[in-house]
Amino acid sequence: MRDWTATSFLQSSGTFWECFTLHAALELDLFTPLAAGPLRVEELAARTSCSLRGTGMMVTALCALELLRRTEDGACALTPFARQYLCRDSRDYLGYIVEHHRRLAPYWLDLARAVQAGHSLRRQDTAPTDDRESFLMGMRNVANAQAHRSVPHIDVGGRSRLLDLGGATGAYAVRFCREHPGMTATVFDLPSSRPYAAKVLAGEGMQERITFVAGDFTRDELPAGHDIAWLSQILHSLDPATAALVVRKAGQALVDGGLLLIQEFTLDDQGTGPVHPALFSLNMLLQTPGGQAYSQGELAAFMRDAGAENVRVLPLDLPQGCKVLAGEIRRRPGAQGA
Repeated sequence: MRDWTATSFLQSSGTFWECFTLHAALELDLFTPLAAGPLRVEELAARTSCSLRGTGMMVTALCALELLRRTEDGACALTPFARQYLCRDSRDYLGYIVEHHRRLAPYWLDLARAVQAGHSLRRQDTAPTDDRESFLMGMRNVANAQAHRSVPHIDVGGRSRLLDLGGATGAYAVRFCREHPGMTATVFDLPSSRPYAAKVLAGEGMQERITFVAGDFTRDELPAGHDIAWLSQILHSLDPATAALVVRKAGQALVDGGLLLIQEFTLDDQGTGPVHPALFSLNMLLQTPGGQAYSQGELAAFMRDAGAENVRVLPLDLPQGCKVLAGEIRRRPGAQGA
């Protein structure tokens, strides 16, 4: 239980200082020039087209946050974490998700008005813009960081035909296929995701095993004949009726005995948390027409309505209140997908 005091409350109220510092440092790309070695503040300012005064203050802040360090002669250098995750040419670069967070910040300033209105105040846009790229590649950042904690520990029972619904660039499909050499996968997502998925799948050498199919899973028919459906972090963007519909469609896309898997930031059934899913639900209020975080009971009800049996929460150690629910689809005689 959190022990609130006036001091801790004010510290939480001011945490945007730290997050905005991280956002600005990556927007300015202050870390990449240091990949070749330490630089004096004057040199870093010149290479990033920033003022000497502002760069000096930022370097001090990043040293305080232990993302940069000072050398003996006063130059600034990368920490091991910054070298691995914050330089643009790194395979593990996290800047895409940070850019996505930075683009969300103005909408959070309107949270009070959104709560009053009960809906998002932003215009929805899924065109392949820079914002779409930061979102999709940012989701890949998140998936790559988390997939190793979930996918290797999910028993698929010998199943080998995966439907990654709303799979964006296919990060989870790639991990499933690497864990199971005989597996093939279909990533089903919006047409605007195709070029980013193609780039990622080619880079992973998975274009022969993973197929991208373009469509809108809320409207279009899903490709059938799969024996696993993976719905990772897509239901929270939908209102309850549409979320239930999508889970039913996923169930219909599975063969009899197919494994239905849902991964979400999951609220408890008492409506008291955890913190991340609760705050994420507010993010959905700001960003989507009717999305929200769902409770474990609500997700399980969606799955049972789709024909899943033995619905359970898998014993996985996942961060931020994330859970994976599993259930087997039992097809009634004469039903679609059998």
